[in-house]
Amino acid sequence: MELYQLTVHEMCDLIRSKKVSVVELTQSLLDRINAVDAKIESYITVLGDEALNRAKKVQERIDKGEAVSPLAGIPMALKDNICTKNVKTTCASKMLNNFIPPYDATVSKKLYNEDTVLLGKLNMDEFAMGSSTENSYFKITRNPWNVERVPGGSSGGSAASVAAGMTGFALGSDTGGSIRQPASFCGIVGMKPTYGAVSRFGLVAFASSMDQIGPLTKDVTDCAIVLNAITGYDPMDSTSANIKYPDYSKALINDVKGIRIGIPKEYIAEETNPEVKKAVLDAAETLRKLGAQLEEFSLPLTEYAIPAYYLISSAEASSNLARYDGIKYGYRAEKYTDLLDLYIQTRSEGFGVEVKRRILLGTYALSSGYYDAYYKKALQVRTLIKNAFNEAFAKYDVLLGPTAPTTAYKIGEKKDNPLEMYLEDIYTVSVNIAGLPGLTIPCGFDISNLPIGLQLIGKPFDESTLLRVGYTFEQNTEYHKNRARI
Repeated sequence: MELYQLTVHEMCDLIRSKKVSVVELTQSLLDRINAVDAKIESYITVLGDEALNRAKKVQERIDKGEAVSPLAGIPMALKDNICTKNVKTTCASKMLNNFIPPYDATVSKKLYNEDTVLLGKLNMDEFAMGSSTENSYFKITRNPWNVERVPGGSSGGSAASVAAGMTGFALGSDTGGSIRQPASFCGIVGMKPTYGAVSRFGLVAFASSMDQIGPLTKDVTDCAIVLNAITGYDPMDSTSANIKYPDYSKALINDVKGIRIGIPKEYIAEETNPEVKKAVLDAAETLRKLGAQLEEFSLPLTEYAIPAYYLISSAEASSNLARYDGIKYGYRAEKYTDLLDLYIQTRSEGFGVEVKRRILLGTYALSSGYYDAYYKKALQVRTLIKNAFNEAFAKYDVLLGPTAPTTAYKIGEKKDNPLEMYLEDIYTVSVNIAGLPGLTIPCGFDISNLPIGLQLIGKPFDESTLLRVGYTFEQNTEYHKNRARI
């Protein structure tokens, strides 16, 4: 097996046993990027020389016994909305085309402290707004399983790079499914941690009450390793949870006996693709045979999750994106008549269509006379959705369903129909609305050999149970061993 196909823990074993140096591993992945990224377009910025210099330093630290993390020497990449000091961070937008942050995001810093090697920054939907990575200013990322298909979004570059072996692991951000849906489409593992478990400091904001950074990896073991590195309290993030975080690798137990799993009827509804539904129910049956207790139940308000999510997230985006005015930093229009015209021209030229659509929707929902009818009502629905999950978790340890209603669709298929595109997030957005953890793992393939993702939803800060169920499923199936042949 080639080095680029290995999981993080397999790479770690080779580095520890001195069978491979960090420089060799890093060079192998850079070669892989050079070989296949022209077809996939997952990277916006590749740090070739910088990565190799870093690899040499990390190898020296390993040789001296100073670098002992399981991530020491592992090449990784970050979604391009996670700030990296002195490395361009664009959010895949013309607005931040040349923005170089003067500081690191907390997660970037944490991963550097674990002696990882940064390979580069990954493509995404502009400002994380989209479900297909077709909304990038720079390029359209393609799915490694079929380059005519989307990789999902908005962390499409992150998912595609992991699936194609162009990085050991990647970080993405998830506001309404932006880690889980692309992970599902690309046949890898994706975790959206509990809101507050991973610091958002240095993550360029989309919807601050829902954004969360998380890992995209080749298997559940890798997910636990990366989660250990990035979770934890951060005083720089006012929403960061000051609690004791467990060692997630201890949750990797091949046993689900007695775990109570609820399957919401609304998640296996008619609009779900029959092949997706079958794969998810087969996965549920596998877990039942392994000793889990399964039961179907009704999760009310599921149909209201999409409108509530798009109102709340667009309102927050309208507020967060007001800072891009052409004055302080970022893109500035060259032709304008006065200050107001500078704002108008800069924002008209700097933002893409989808971002403008959401700014307009959010501004409308917050405007005088409409606030109560739209935004306030969406917040009330949010409370009802949270309450519905609380009731479900009084009875079940984990909820199970599809990550997305379909497998990866063709590039351009839904781009001109925003409503159809938004409905792709039907099973993921409610997890963000309620601030819960969600894990997606591969559970099958459709007739076109496109991956299908199984979503597991947990109680707040109970990522360990999700990892345990996901790990058990993995140990008793082969889906996670399939690699995209690109």
